[in-house]
Amino acid sequence: MRIDLDAAFARIRDHWSPVVLADLNGQQVKAAKFLGEFPWHQHTHEDELFLVHRGRFRMEFRDRVVELAAGQFLVVPRGTEHRPVAEEEAEVLLFEPATTVKLGD
Repeated sequence: MRIDLDAAFARIRDHWSPVVLADLNGQQVKAAKFLGEFPWHQHTHEDELFLVHRGRFRMEFRDRVVELAAGQFLVVPRGTEHRPVAEEEAEVLLFEPATTVKLGD
């Protein structure tokens, strides 16, 4: 199945509401638009990968901040409290287990 990312992101209207683009081996590839601050949270059992398609955002951790721009990605290890923040709209792909709950534990 071929996915056109520009078309997929064009269909997304709401920020922080990931849309599943594909399923593979118990994992999901999701597209989301980020804007503003998402609540602090963690996932006890799942790692998450954030890949910036367009724009930029920062991932805040309790002890550091990681800035991400288009073409860059970050893996947040399970059990790590984090909060994504986007000053301007960013288009982001998420790779995570299908069982991942949006706000974590």
